[in-house]
Amino acid sequence: MKRPRILLADDHRLLTGALKSMLEPEYEVVGAAFDGQSLLEDAERMRPDVVVLDISMPKLNGLDAAKKLKLRSPALKLIFMTMNEDPYLVGEAFRAGASAFLLKRGAAFELTDAITAVLRGGTYLSPEVAAGQNAISLMSPKDREDAPKPTARQREVIQLLAEGRSMKSVADILHITPRTVASHKYGVMALLQIKSNAELVQYAIKQGIIAV
Repeated sequence: MKRPRILLADDHRLLTGALKSMLEPEYEVVGAAFDGQSLLEDAERMRPDVVVLDISMPKLNGLDAAKKLKLRSPALKLIFMTMNEDPYLVGEAFRAGASAFLLKRGAAFELTDAITAVLRGGTYLSPEVAAGQNAISLMSPKDREDAPKPTARQREVIQLLAEGRSMKSVADILHITPRTVASHKYGVMALLQIKSNAELVQYAIKQGIIAV
């Protein structure tokens, strides 16, 4: 019988190693990506059934990576596994296409249950996250339409700049020119009425684009 194919994505290598040992041999762990950009490449090459990913990852955060993954492979199941239980980020994860959201501290007990649930077409939410919250509303596609939102490319630029990279480095990673990077940066600052680099970093943290 063919085992479900699992791809792990987290920048903590010890954790992905431990998860691989835990999941095999029930599942086929096809690989581990350590940043969001590598995740996109690995998913396209390895064709997993399920991706287990963190929100906070270098180069491209899990939320934006998830949106790209679902556009390419709508049937792909996404399980967010993170330390962050902020209700806003939980909602964003499901709006990005997640089928499950669990906390790292409970992964040893919950991950296989979450994988089983999503492969059967269901959803899974850690009890600690669901406690005191309306899980149905978290999974709803309703969004804050009245709030200004950067484009997907602008979010990528924000993340890389907020990680401390130079405009040239960002340009090299995204295969665009430094002038285009600057255009995206100042376009976001104008859209959000942000006046300094410090405010831009604060925005990235608040939105879950990067984590402290």
